[in-house]
Amino acid sequence: MLNSSGVRTQRRSPRPLSLGEMDCLEPKTKNNLTGKLLLVASLLILAIIVISQSSSFTSPSAFSQREEGVTHVLVTGGAGYIGSHAALRLLRDSYRVTIVDNLSRGNLGAVKTLQRLFPQTGRLQFIYADLGDPLAVEKIFSENAFDAVMHFAAVAYVGESTLYPLKYYHNITSNTLGVLEAMARHKVKKLIYSSTCATYGEPEKMPITEDTPQVPINPYGKAKKMAEDMILDFSKNSDMAVMILRYFNVIGSDPGGRLGEAPRPELREQGRISGACFDAARGFIPGLQVKGTDYKTSDGTCIRDYIDVTDLVDAHVKALEKAQPRKVGIYNVGTGKGRSVKEFVEACKKATGVEIKVDFLPRRPGDYAEVYSDPTKILKDLNWTARFTNLQDSLQVAWRWQKIHPHGYNSY
Repeated sequence: MLNSSGVRTQRRSPRPLSLGEMDCLEPKTKNNLTGKLLLVASLLILAIIVISQSSSFTSPSAFSQREEGVTHVLVTGGAGYIGSHAALRLLRDSYRVTIVDNLSRGNLGAVKTLQRLFPQTGRLQFIYADLGDPLAVEKIFSENAFDAVMHFAAVAYVGESTLYPLKYYHNITSNTLGVLEAMARHKVKKLIYSSTCATYGEPEKMPITEDTPQVPINPYGKAKKMAEDMILDFSKNSDMAVMILRYFNVIGSDPGGRLGEAPRPELREQGRISGACFDAARGFIPGLQVKGTDYKTSDGTCIRDYIDVTDLVDAHVKALEKAQPRKVGIYNVGTGKGRSVKEFVEACKKATGVEIKVDFLPRRPGDYAEVYSDPTKILKDLNWTARFTNLQDSLQVAWRWQKIHPHGYNSY
């Protein structure tokens, strides 16, 4: 029957049944009661399963809460060449790591390698997301308790930046602003920013110190300098600890052979000279193109400061360890020694054992003649110095990975 509120009610038994009376019930009644008990038990078990699988009832993720003695670092662009090596070093040093990457330039294979190496719960998570999406960025920061950010994510080819400048300003400058705003909202107190020597342009004298005027000559360098300026302006009224690392030409790969450089095929023409050397050595391309032989240098080719990726990530970790609230550290990360492109090519020939064919072409737009660092400040403040400074040795380490992975991470 229905009561006045519309709720169905049942007639009550005149008196409750004792256990002894239940034993004397007729078989049909006993079967009905048993069925009802089984139904209730089944529904209870189902409810427990649903509750246990519901995200609102699960235990908080290790990544969503701070833990004493554990530093949680967000590595943007962590599927890329430099970012993946940084993530490897952080994980090796017992940091908790979240990688965010949209895989437009990075490699999912690098992430999978790291996941195989560090499968333990709470060590590493990967989030596929675009930093140009404000809603995605907010979700990432609201669902994770970061202690620091290493911001690598960026397009990073000088030649490409001259062809698609707006892409570079959006990807580098605008996306850095979004990360900085999210850090401020969620009170993340440390930022290690991956910058570049391209912010200096063509200095009048060498070597480059941190006080050398920044006059970038290509959109890549200009976008990075704009990002630096934003960070510096924000830091004036913030207690955030900031480190800006301006590094030079990166080479090499993980000495353990676990990670390497694997640019997308369509980007190889814009990529680093080391990648082009290896492609030529493997016969993927007919030869190596050296662009520019009329620079005012000893042999007419560009001079660069080549820094091994292992040294580079070591500088990032030292910067993370030394970062102090309300202070900004700006450092050049290089060897302090310039090498010409011709010298580089000869070292690559020896490292690969291949007599690479070389074609000399006109200059590439946006390139500069000579750039190498003065690493005095980073040695003094962070006790960092480059250790892997033999060009041929660094290239040999990278070549070993390239030979095993001729098609990058897709070689598995």
